[in-house]
Amino acid sequence: MVSTDSTDSDGGATAPAPPERPGRYQRSPAGMVGALLVTVLVILAFVAFRALNRSDLDVRPEPIDYLAQVRFAQQDTSTKRPELVYPARLPSGWYATHVSFSTGAGPEIELSMLTGDDQYVGFVQSPASVSDLLATYVDPNPEGGSTVTVPGSVESQWTTWTDSGGDSALAAEHGRDTLLVFGTVSRAQLEQLAGALTTAGLES
Repeated sequence: MVSTDSTDSDGGATAPAPPERPGRYQRSPAGMVGALLVTVLVILAFVAFRALNRSDLDVRPEPIDYLAQVRFAQQDTSTKRPELVYPARLPSGWYATHVSFSTGAGPEIELSMLTGDDQYVGFVQSPASVSDLLATYVDPNPEGGSTVTVPGSVESQWTTWTDSGGDSALAAEHGRDTLLVFGTVSRAQLEQLAGALTTAGLES
């Protein structure tokens, strides 16, 4: 049998040579940082691309059926709101975004609306005073104006208010409650909303 072991010059057997180990790639710290930066830049570029190509970036609030909620509040005998005031209709292009009612026995409503060009308008019926409502929703020190007559509204006489930021408001006394219409729209538009206020019962 022929031996495959190698021999040295003296005839003695020598150990077989160890197998060669594959070389390892030495990654420097600078290289690792560079690779990480490239990865981050690729991710940011992808996110920016998706954002620029999205067609649903409009985050306008969803319209709500505030009249349905007013109807429910009128029929809720536990709260007893026979004099709940609300706009029977909204001006063209406006829509309601939020409505809430007090949990107490008093008739109280807060209604938020947006116009067609995204201006905010609000309506409040509350047992709080005019000054308290103005301080909460308009300005602590609004400038009072003349009294205006609003035909068709639950109250015909309304006081006018403005602040330095361009907000306007109309206020009126309704029984023991205060009514406040306010927003960034013109006074004529506020009068239009105030003229739609009613206490009429809504049928089921």
